[in-house]
Amino acid sequence: MMKSLQRDRRYRVALFTSFCVACASCVAASSTGSTIAQSRVWTTHEGKQAPKNVILLIGDGMGPEQVKAAGMYAHGTPGKLSFEQFPHQGEVTTYSANNSITDSAAGGTAIATGVKVNNGVISMAIPGDGQPLKTVLEKYQAAGKSAGLVTTTEMTHATPAAFAAHQQGRSQQAEIAQQYLNTTRPEVLFGGGGAGMSPKAAKSAGYTVVINRQQMQALDTETVTRVSGQFGQGHLPYESDGVGDLPHLREMAKTALNILDNDPDGLFLMIEGGRIDHAGHENHLQRNVMETLQFAETVAEVFKWAENNPDTLIIVTADHETGGLKVLKNNGQGQFPQVSWSSHDHTGANVGIYGWGPNSDQVSGTMENTDVFYLLLGQQYVTGD
Repeated sequence: MMKSLQRDRRYRVALFTSFCVACASCVAASSTGSTIAQSRVWTTHEGKQAPKNVILLIGDGMGPEQVKAAGMYAHGTPGKLSFEQFPHQGEVTTYSANNSITDSAAGGTAIATGVKVNNGVISMAIPGDGQPLKTVLEKYQAAGKSAGLVTTTEMTHATPAAFAAHQQGRSQQAEIAQQYLNTTRPEVLFGGGGAGMSPKAAKSAGYTVVINRQQMQALDTETVTRVSGQFGQGHLPYESDGVGDLPHLREMAKTALNILDNDPDGLFLMIEGGRIDHAGHENHLQRNVMETLQFAETVAEVFKWAENNPDTLIIVTADHETGGLKVLKNNGQGQFPQVSWSSHDHTGANVGIYGWGPNSDQVSGTMENTDVFYLLLGQQYVTGD
């Protein structure tokens, strides 16, 4: 017996709009090597429950070639990064409701809500009735789980915002910060400071505030309830430039897990390697590789935690590719490969998706980025490509 999932009206409208955009964009998409996925229908099987712990890691701007370049530098050959060892792998489309090339707001929203929206929109039904779209983080909060957001970008940047805020425009960072602190209130908020976030506002909202690695690592993770890590003013530094007294992504992820895992009902955690994207915009290979490797180390840290915490789903993916990177020659371990770049912006290329843990067997073939939402909720698809 199966209970069919009833999609709400907003989702059907947005899905139809997305289909029209996809058809119109096939030529543009094919020029980037991407393909259009057949939409899947998701359901909840009788007796199946969502995983207790759900951890999503997003490499912003991390396409297949970024993964390949990082693997060549670190290991001398591709295919050996932590998440590339996961048992279930596929690829994900990235187009938005109004463009064959997404931005991080629409890309993050598709993953967070299961609905394609226009570029620049943060988890609101645009196109559609303009109402807020319930995110996977909010759904898990309603189910009693603790929640967190971790990023190397500004805390109020588009990707984390898509999971815990609702705005017509991604630039409304002060409003996004207010929604974090006063409305959705994730237990953990770790990222760059400023851009709408302030220690004073966070403290007034009941958060413990930390501003550097030493303060973060001094937290009593068994007793602290809500933490806002505001590290610097703006994005965290690139790994290759040195992070000083600020934490690495893997350190933020480890601390976040040690705080959230006190909840007997489980957790939802989104972790973003956000500066992979920025290095792609710059066409800066060294920075791009080092950010990707720090992201891979973070996945390894999360996997180590998950091995000791049964009933944990880990999904690794990206919101889009940045820079049109192409690896031309492997120069061996410890050497940066020879590459070319075709853009200083996002492309329409498909990106990878990697899964481990309960329900990760739903990762296969070419999926829509909206499918990731249902996958994270522990649902199963009944039709596919």
